[in-house]
Amino acid sequence: MYIIKVKGKEKIPDYIQLRDEKFSLIAYFRADRPLKSLEKYGLQGKESRLKKVIESLPFGKLQELTI
Repeated sequence: MYIIKVKGKEKIPDYIQLRDEKFSLIAYFRADRPLKSLEKYGLQGKESRLKKVIESLPFGKLQELTI
């Protein structure tokens, strides 16, 4: 799974994209709001680690999500 942080403009907030191995979009959510259905993506119980990754993630750089 891959993650990228997208910079918002003016009134549009920053967003997070989760992508699979084929780079297909599997989740899209606001960076300031946690994703509610993490178990759907195998990330249940990893909310605090995901939040730390999101906070340290640079804008526009696709990275492999390893948490």
